[in-house]
Amino acid sequence: MQLIDIGANIGHESFAEDFDDMLARAAQVGVTRMVVTGSDAHSNADAIALAQTYPGQLFATAGLHPHHASDWNDGLAAAIGQASRDQQIVAIGETGLDYFRDISPRGAQQQAFAAQLAIAAEYGLPVFLHQRDAHADFLAILREHLPDIPAAVVHCFTDTSAALDDYLTLGCHIGITGWICDERRGEDLYQAVSEIPDNRLMIETDSPYLMPRTIRPKPKTRRNEPCNLPYILASVAAARSQSPAAVAQYTTRNAEHFFNLPAGC
Repeated sequence: MQLIDIGANIGHESFAEDFDDMLARAAQVGVTRMVVTGSDAHSNADAIALAQTYPGQLFATAGLHPHHASDWNDGLAAAIGQASRDQQIVAIGETGLDYFRDISPRGAQQQAFAAQLAIAAEYGLPVFLHQRDAHADFLAILREHLPDIPAAVVHCFTDTSAALDDYLTLGCHIGITGWICDERRGEDLYQAVSEIPDNRLMIETDSPYLMPRTIRPKPKTRRNEPCNLPYILASVAAARSQSPAAVAQYTTRNAEHFFNLPAGC
């Protein structure tokens, strides 16, 4: 059984000392490929470097997270465009809107989001999206640009069933993380995940964040990593009344098609 982790922040400093061991642990449980998330100038460069170092195993995105939207400038836009042109990345993002904390002003977030969607349209790349407490504005901007973009995934979906319906109506894919494994916060997501068509669903760890609470025995560390993706798979399969093998097969196929990855063995 092969799995693809579509959202792994494994350029994070917490992986610096055991990176190859982390990859080996993932491979042992079938997580043979990962999409490394870029979210600012530094992590974009790290993601691209990792993809170049581990070809066929790691793939990169490049973008600017809404928390950093105030950093958007012509130089960063040019760098993301160059990476797109040189086929160094498989998607634009992480990009979107986050009004939960408003770390960057909302106007700056909207401007950076629209600009990144335009880059995706120019280079024919899918987009890796983040939205929190900003559904109406996010949907309006996305709807304007989506006809020119090949595909979009709403990463780490945790919103309402109504929001899910909006995204599915637009043709978006949905990324599910360990949030679904959290009996305290994830019950609504557990109930809603069955609404996602098989061909629109993908799974991700969002490492090193969102450790699945279903891991037993309870881990000694709070650092999540790609080897924990099977716990997310198991919760998704149970919520959808499907076998883990079936969910693994179609989510892997979806990720290959979405990110234009080579087919696995």
